[in-house]
Order: sequence, then C-alpha cells, then structure tokens
Amino acid sequence: MSTETKPVKPAARRKRRAAPPVAAPEQAAHAVSLTLDGEAHVALPPNDLRKAELIDLVVERSGVRKRDAKPAVEAALAILGQALAEGRPLALQPLGKVRHLTVKERPNARVINLRLRQPKQGEISSQDPLDPSGEEG
Repeated sequence: MSTETKPVKPAARRKRRAAPPVAAPEQAAHAVSLTLDGEAHVALPPNDLRKAELIDLVVERSGVRKRDAKPAVEAALAILGQALAEGRPLALQPLGKVRHLTVKERPNARVINLRLRQPKQGEISSQDPLDPSGEEG
C-alpha cells in the first residue's frame, strides 16, 4: 500500500451568467395586434396623465374656462390625495372602487398599493351625474 496523496486541484470557479438584457421602458410593454390583412400594429403604452393635461381635458369636456377649471381640479386632486393618505376607500363612478392593499413607509415616500375595480362598459351609466335636467324622482 502506498501512502502517497494526490495533489489537490483548486476548485474551479463558476462562470457567472450575464443577466439578460433589460428592455428600455418605452420598449417593455408593447402590445402587438394583427389585422385581417395580416399587418402588425404596435400599440405603445400611453404616457402618464399629468395635471396640466388633466386640466386641459376638463376644460375641453366641460366647456368652462381654464382659469375656472384649474382651482377645481387642484382641489379635487388634493382631496383625493388626502383620502388615500388616510386609507379611506373610494367609490367614485365611473372611475370605480379603490381600496388599499398595502402601505409601506419609505425614507423618502409612502408607497400605497391600491386595487381599482372598474365596472364593465355596459354597467357604466352614460348619464352625467351633475346634469340638472336628468334628475330622478
């Protein structure tokens, strides 16, 4: 019997796999639809709705002047933000019902995860709730 020992080889280092390339945000969530003629159409994700654009849309839809719409929109946003910060569920038709799932406090912000339940299109009333001529009763 021999008492010789074999030399120990150093452990082979594993090669790290490179992470798969991350798509740019503008390329990440594109929906592709095919038409009957076989053409592909790419639907880009919509841009964020900003306050200035919201005010412009309110002016366009309601017909009021911008200087009258701006304070009302800002007040509505402040009230909605306060209600969400307090954890109140919202039931605002035709937007839908909003409720809190989780709230996480971060050093620079509060992260609120919400669930929004919107009715199907057939369930949404086409009557304007603020229209005085369409009162019930």
